[in-house]
Amino acid sequence: MPSLAAISKIDFPYKVEQQIVKEGARNLFAPSYPQVDRMMSAFDNTEIKTRNMCKPLDYYTSLHSFEDQNAEYIRVSLEYSIQAIEECIVSAQINKNEITDLIFVSTTGLSTPSLDALIINKMRLNQNINRMGIFGLGCGGGVSGYAKANTLAIANPNAVVLLVTVELCSLTFLRNDFSKSNFIGSSLFADGVAACIITGDNHTNKTEKSISFRATQSKLYYDTLDVMGWEFQNSGFKVLFSSDIPNIIAKNIRNDVTGHAG
Repeated sequence: MPSLAAISKIDFPYKVEQQIVKEGARNLFAPSYPQVDRMMSAFDNTEIKTRNMCKPLDYYTSLHSFEDQNAEYIRVSLEYSIQAIEECIVSAQINKNEITDLIFVSTTGLSTPSLDALIINKMRLNQNINRMGIFGLGCGGGVSGYAKANTLAIANPNAVVLLVTVELCSLTFLRNDFSKSNFIGSSLFADGVAACIITGDNHTNKTEKSISFRATQSKLYYDTLDVMGWEFQNSGFKVLFSSDIPNIIAKNIRNDVTGHAG
């Protein structure tokens, strides 16, 4: 049974309180969004206390081209992914050359070659690593990445799978988009980088405290493709939300997790 050998996360240097972000959003949206005062409670309803940002707050009040924001996405993703990976390697007490598979999950920027290739090149990892770049899964990316790492570790008991997830949501913020979805997005999302190592049954570093995977499952709800995602525009990634999200969650998630109704 595959096990979680190590996990690490990044705390960016620009952590800001939610109430400060709230006032910044009010000032930004008020001139072009008359209903802004009626919507401000969205920030409080999230119950978020602080936001982990990869850039200082005043960065987001200025206009940036998609080219500039995406270049920053690649730079920040590579730098902090490597930091998280190095912490994982130390924690798992392995050599970097033992890594057999690398899964990189992200939805908030574009890179070809994908970031997993950039990581291997920069860190001089094993050139024969089986790599998998995953784009487009959004909020479910981390969970799906775990499931895929689990599958790889089952298939190869000697596997040492490195899973890296990066979401730099703040770098998708469109300064001149005064839509309700962009406003709600500004109240919710921040930035994060995390890495973990999953090992197969034959790995020698297993301990009694290792966390093992029991099972994984994937499910797509038909006709919900427009519920949440991106609309790709000349200016960048425009966030899309549907008011149906809470209803879909309430109707389906419990039964899917527990495997039965009631």
